[in-house]
Amino acid sequence: MVASKEELLEKIKEAVIEYEDDVVLEACNEWKEAGYDALDGVMDGLAAGMEVVGDLYDKNEYFVPEVLMCADALYGGLDILRPLIPVDTSKVKAQVVIGSIQGDVHDIGKNLVKMMFDVAGWDVHDLGRDVPLENFVEKQLKTDSEVVAMSAMMTTTMLGMKKVINMIKEKNPDCAIMLGGAPVTKDVANIFGADGYADSAGNAVSEGIKMIGRLREMRNK
Repeated sequence: MVASKEELLEKIKEAVIEYEDDVVLEACNEWKEAGYDALDGVMDGLAAGMEVVGDLYDKNEYFVPEVLMCADALYGGLDILRPLIPVDTSKVKAQVVIGSIQGDVHDIGKNLVKMMFDVAGWDVHDLGRDVPLENFVEKQLKTDSEVVAMSAMMTTTMLGMKKVINMIKEKNPDCAIMLGGAPVTKDVANIFGADGYADSAGNAVSEGIKMIGRLREMRNK
């Protein structure tokens, strides 16, 4: 007997939280075979589970190793469900260049944000961690990505963000730049000249979509 949508969503969500890779794969394959909507499975199962993981991390109940294992479980399910999501050709596919700034080897937050962009169906160009400043500029120009997302976890490395913003805006003023990371605040992002600020992985995608909307409005004026 095929499980109900609600039962399978709960199974997927809990398996992500408990970083049970095999259960995630099994549940996502059941979802696929039942013919349920793939996007619902991704957003209300996989992503919903990862939101709980983010809360557990914030409360110091989960730490980096657990979060990474949860992310691995999520990506396994994503590999099954994402190919089933119809591509809306009426919408311009968005691209984002993402990375942790030079001198900063912390990338857990960046990886969570990357995952949320993946879930939302963006093309993600992940530069990794400790990324030389000029690499952000080069990758943006090469891909013509609408958004560049930079992360910093230390005040010393955070200062490099302002340099990257200036370099990118000089060559491509239409590119939208989002900042995030522990020492970064909305005020800092504004002072540095960024277009957006994400205080969590969950709102990074919605903030990116808003920024692209603003960019396209400007281009059409």
